[in-house]
Amino acid sequence: MASRVRTGHQVLLRREHKNPILTADDWPYPAHTVMNPGATLLEDGTTLLLCRVEDRRGISHLTAARSHNGVSGWEIAPTPTMMSDPQARPEELWGIEDPRIVYAEELGVYVITYTAVSINGPGVALSTTTDFHTFEHYGFIMSPDNKDSALLPRRIGGNWALIHRPSNPEGAHIWISYSPDLRHWGSHKLILASRRGTWWDANKIGLSPPVIDTPRGWLMLYHGVRTTASGSIYRVGLALFDRDEPERCLLRGDDWIFAPEEPYEREGDVDDVVFPCGYTIGPDGDTLNIYYGAADTCIALARASIGELLEWLDRNGRPYQATPPIDSVIGRPEERLAI
Repeated sequence: MASRVRTGHQVLLRREHKNPILTADDWPYPAHTVMNPGATLLEDGTTLLLCRVEDRRGISHLTAARSHNGVSGWEIAPTPTMMSDPQARPEELWGIEDPRIVYAEELGVYVITYTAVSINGPGVALSTTTDFHTFEHYGFIMSPDNKDSALLPRRIGGNWALIHRPSNPEGAHIWISYSPDLRHWGSHKLILASRRGTWWDANKIGLSPPVIDTPRGWLMLYHGVRTTASGSIYRVGLALFDRDEPERCLLRGDDWIFAPEEPYEREGDVDDVVFPCGYTIGPDGDTLNIYYGAADTCIALARASIGELLEWLDRNGRPYQATPPIDSVIGRPEERLAI
């Protein structure tokens, strides 16, 4: 996949010319906005997006949209696919948001992690399905405040691994935790910290789509948030983690690789946001189809080459160690933690 250079910087994610590919106007029932879809390929090659749909109350649910080519001809479920159920699951009082989908071959199920908004704040919930019609709900697996989560598709050292983003008033950073059964989680480790100051990923970062399994390691696209005088800007960066020890970051890029540029990304319910939650891989094993929410208002698609992303990290990344969160941290000032 050929890339191009724009104003001196390599363009790694190339937008679909039909963007946005889904908006609330496409929905078969009333919706305020649609955004932040999880994505997967079904056995028949169909692309399934599990879209966050916000209603006019401000409460979100999840609805499946299917397409044979992953771009157009979407068949959207006529009713919500996953609704919050506060009576059965109090952690979902104010809706469910931002799903990530991973197929766990060992279990023969799709594992969906998502944000459930409780009276105490957002936490990580987990459900499984084989058909996106019926679900087994596990409830909260990470208590508030926590979000931006995805499972690794295979066990690590006999345990399942979950990447997630707890936060506190001092900052928000990416962690990994382990579980023997998807219900009980421990061995929590900080794996990627937000930076400080004026960096594009200062003070708040989070996982974007699930990490990508490559021969080089787990390739992570993550979002970073910079707060400016006119609001926040959500951009996307890259990091690479060891395949057998995913808590060990091998390379982290200093620059962002994708940012709001188009009108549908710059203006909406929340301006200046690109927020990927899902991807599929093309038949060539290299093309990433990255599905993202734009300005918290619509859904768009961009494509990238896994090989190009890894090559970019080789040139522009450097080894990284998640330093313990202490005030006396030693290192370059721009990398001192915000916690």
